[in-house]
Amino acid sequence: MRNAKHFCWILAGLLAACSKNDDTEDENNGNWVRMGEMSGKPRSEAVTFTIGDTVYVGTGLGNETEGEYKYDFWKYSLGRGWEKAVDFPPLAVGRISATAFVINGVAYVGTGFDGKRNLDDFWSYTPATGQWKECARLKGPDAAVSLARRDAVSFTLNGKGYVVSGYDGGALNDVWEYDPVANTWTGKRSFRGEKRRDAVSFVIGDKAYVLTGTNNNELKTDLYVYDAATDEWTAKRKIDNSNEDEDYDNDYAMIRSNAVAFVMNNKGYLATGTKGGLSQECWEYDPITDLWVKKRDFEGTSREGAVAFTLGGKGYVLSGRTAGLQLDNMFQFDPTATYNSND
Repeated sequence: MRNAKHFCWILAGLLAACSKNDDTEDENNGNWVRMGEMSGKPRSEAVTFTIGDTVYVGTGLGNETEGEYKYDFWKYSLGRGWEKAVDFPPLAVGRISATAFVINGVAYVGTGFDGKRNLDDFWSYTPATGQWKECARLKGPDAAVSLARRDAVSFTLNGKGYVVSGYDGGALNDVWEYDPVANTWTGKRSFRGEKRRDAVSFVIGDKAYVLTGTNNNELKTDLYVYDAATDEWTAKRKIDNSNEDEDYDNDYAMIRSNAVAFVMNNKGYLATGTKGGLSQECWEYDPITDLWVKKRDFEGTSREGAVAFTLGGKGYVLSGRTAGLQLDNMFQFDPTATYNSND
């Protein structure tokens, strides 16, 4: 009996130690802080870009029942908070599901859907002049053929902008490179993964990563990295539990669409989105190990169609929609902070 009691005490101690370690590990898995609301009306499917220490957010869907396709822009910085930015010019109609990239301090915003048709126009914004200027439309070698689309992803590498995938009545996997000096678009090697819409992309170093998204009502499980210098796409480990011979992916649950991605300290972060239901999960990607680690769940209302950016060494997620409700709240994420339930 004495031995049995002794065994119970040991077992209880081990369980307590395991519980404490699990709690400690969970507490050190990052922290989200609510940062109030963005200026401007709530919206989803907006577009964002960062120039210097200032983030710009604009366009998107406002009142869903009235089909309010927005054309306004707002800017945010850590020192000044939210301020009104220069709106799209009249010819650049309000839209949703556009895409944007920045080259040498100039932003380029284009494509999307205006409620009637998919769009192929692109507009540049220069903060120094506060002016929008129309650029070359997204077209291929045949200028008569439009490459209009929505739900594409984009990124910048080596002074060029890239638009990848999207939806034009069917999902796409083509890749187009924009040269700001020549003001021209050039077709590049097609994305090697399956066609998709509502994917995410992020850049670490001199490589771009594209993942998630959907086609034929199927969530995509692949992850590819693009090297602009060689115009090559390389497959990385899948983002679901696909490898039956290894344990590293047993808990993987990154597949989703209409999510957000951002980069901090040479690691990629994936959050929010939908995968049969809205997700609050946040995951961290290490490009060196090609592995994902679960981080603290997004602490705001679960959502899709949000935007995200990195500023001051922290990640931010804002706007989006849940159950048809457009959102305007913003949350800051620090992946190295200790969890605090009071913020």
